[in-house]
Amino acid sequence: MTPATEPGPAGPRGLDPERLREHLDAARPGLVTGALTGRLIEGGRSNLTYEVTDGASRWVVRRPPLGHVLATAHDMRREHRVIAALHGTAVPVPRPLLLCEDESVLGAPFYVMEYVTGTPYRTAGELAAIGPERTRRAVLGLVDTLVELHAVDPEAVGLGDFGRPEGFLDRQLRRWGKQLAASRGRELAGIDELHGALGRTLPHSPAPTVVHGDFRLDNVLIGGPDDTIRAVLDWEMSTLGDPLTDLGLLVMYSSDLGLTDSPVSTTSAAPGHPAPAELIERYAARSGRDTGSIAWYTAFAWFKLAVILEGIHYRYTLGQTVGAGFDRIGELVPVFIEHGLTTLNELQEG
Repeated sequence: MTPATEPGPAGPRGLDPERLREHLDAARPGLVTGALTGRLIEGGRSNLTYEVTDGASRWVVRRPPLGHVLATAHDMRREHRVIAALHGTAVPVPRPLLLCEDESVLGAPFYVMEYVTGTPYRTAGELAAIGPERTRRAVLGLVDTLVELHAVDPEAVGLGDFGRPEGFLDRQLRRWGKQLAASRGRELAGIDELHGALGRTLPHSPAPTVVHGDFRLDNVLIGGPDDTIRAVLDWEMSTLGDPLTDLGLLVMYSSDLGLTDSPVSTTSAAPGHPAPAELIERYAARSGRDTGSIAWYTAFAWFKLAVILEGIHYRYTLGQTVGAGFDRIGELVPVFIEHGLTTLNELQEG
């Protein structure tokens, strides 16, 4: 038999349509009506996402990356659980259909969910193409969806034990500090200052909620005549924790980097894109939460991205990362550090 991570008939690596069809026929009789074909959906994060079809209907399959070793970082049960819990709430998520933890089917645990039609807008250029009015509507809708997510009662949807909210921010800061230490290959002016200042000014967290962990425009599908959020995707970093970490990350991705032709960009340059201050005000008004310390959360987001980018740069210097743009990642890290320090200084001055 062909190894499950090799391409089967009409299937990309990591997806064997025949084995998937056999499993679906046994677990969900009548769901599939013909031979399955599949394709890898580009643009996902570390987990792999495939579109599969029998010619009449379409579904999405999510599985860990090929050859992964850290199961906790690619926990299909956890990702499926949060989507199943949120389906039926005001948070738009794809309808989950099946979780399979039998690794003999595709070589790793996976789950199947409905296919949702929509567009993920990843760059300011893509937003510019739809015009300022639609851009504004889409970004404000993103804030409103975040409010809906943070309004969900974790206990009521069976997620009361989904994370450890006590000490959440402290653990997050220590985790990313360790990530930085693991990818140190050069001196980075200001990075230790930023990390230390974040630790000294740790805010008091509001009541915990379900947090997405990577909430931004290119992790949602937008569609329909009103450019509504059709589905929130990529829940692999979700947990119970401080809701303002989601808002801080969204604010960061809505801020101007001050760079042209950058391999990493935010969406702020798109005509009609609301300013970060408006996003914060809208979230505060609709959620009822105090956002007075949002500068800390935004500075933390700048720090996290600086660490992530430095890790990419470090792997590039070791020859472990290839592709266009990776040679310029290193020069971006000081920019993110400077934004973090500036943002945190605004909080301290305020």
